[in-house]
Amino acid sequence: MFGATLLLSFREIRRHLLRSFLTTLGIIIGVAAVITMVTLGNGVTASVKEEISSLGSNVFIVFPTGGDRGAPRPFDRADVEAVRNQIAGVVEAAGSVSAPATAFYNGQDWETNVEGVENAFLRAQSIGIAQGRPFTREEESGGRNVCLVGPKVVEAIFVPGVSPLGEQLRLDQVSCTVTGVLEERGQGGGGQDADNVVMMPLKTVQRRFTGSDNIQSFVIKYDSAYSAAAIQDSLVELLRERRLLQVGTDNDFNVIDTAQVNQALGAVTGALTAMVAVIASISLLVGGIGIMNIMLVSVTERTREIGIRLAIGALAREVRLQFLTEAVVLCCFGGLLGIGLAFLFSWSLAGLIEVPFVFDPMINILSFVFSATMGIMFGYYPARRASKLDPIDALRHE
Repeated sequence: MFGATLLLSFREIRRHLLRSFLTTLGIIIGVAAVITMVTLGNGVTASVKEEISSLGSNVFIVFPTGGDRGAPRPFDRADVEAVRNQIAGVVEAAGSVSAPATAFYNGQDWETNVEGVENAFLRAQSIGIAQGRPFTREEESGGRNVCLVGPKVVEAIFVPGVSPLGEQLRLDQVSCTVTGVLEERGQGGGGQDADNVVMMPLKTVQRRFTGSDNIQSFVIKYDSAYSAAAIQDSLVELLRERRLLQVGTDNDFNVIDTAQVNQALGAVTGALTAMVAVIASISLLVGGIGIMNIMLVSVTERTREIGIRLAIGALAREVRLQFLTEAVVLCCFGGLLGIGLAFLFSWSLAGLIEVPFVFDPMINILSFVFSATMGIMFGYYPARRASKLDPIDALRHE
């Protein structure tokens, strides 16, 4: 009986194809909006996590601030060594400095950033080397003119398909030998492009670019077996002591825990995605009301048909099932079309705003099930009304 009812539903929908499509338009838009918003939200969350992960996992980033004393007071190498040697759980601690520079090679120039780092900095932030090698100990201690180039720099000024290893690159007035190419990292902290960078030994950049032994910031990688909060408390206490900050004085430095930032940003983007999805789902309710409206019209149009079916022996539950099936089928069609539309919208918008396209099968399944449920909810009243018609009155209906 259910198969026959389903065929009758398809036939009725096909007879009024345009009306059926316009009826399900609210469902289509609602499903497409919800899935698109959730998919884009997942993409933004993945993009944020990727950006934070480029800073390394289990990492503190420390940088000076103005505090109560005006201009930020930089760190020095002794601060980094004290953190490395005096705080339990610290695996790596490495300072860094940076400066804008113009890279020149083979008649090409490119605006980039030169960063002074040590190999410990690469290990702390999990920065891989795609080609070549890191700095040797002699190159670090002697401040040699060697460099690691980011993939964006390689793409911009080096010959495609030719390895840049061993080539001489000029940064402003400083020449360096390329010893390695960094792996692609994408966006870095502060919205900077982590691939548009040239890394040189810390002492080299301090001597040739910044002109001082100051450390602009440093990173600390800690053992996950230790409490991050305890390490952070010890870090703040040690730095306050070294920087001679009195009790009650605000810190003149900031400590950022990448794990906490990742968790906080993930929670925020998740909450925003849920809020937008709820707002978008309102159109589903509007679509459901449209389904109820058109089914009531259909009951009125087919009153005589209902009377004939009841008069020749059809049961009330059979009439109710027929109209309820039509409502569910309409909503399922709308859900399927909405899923297809959402896929196109999500894929296009993800590329437009440059976030990953994260396909979530669960939200697609839930949206389809919810649209079918809307058919049951908003189709039940018209179906019940049809089943309650009196056969005699229905046959008299013109």
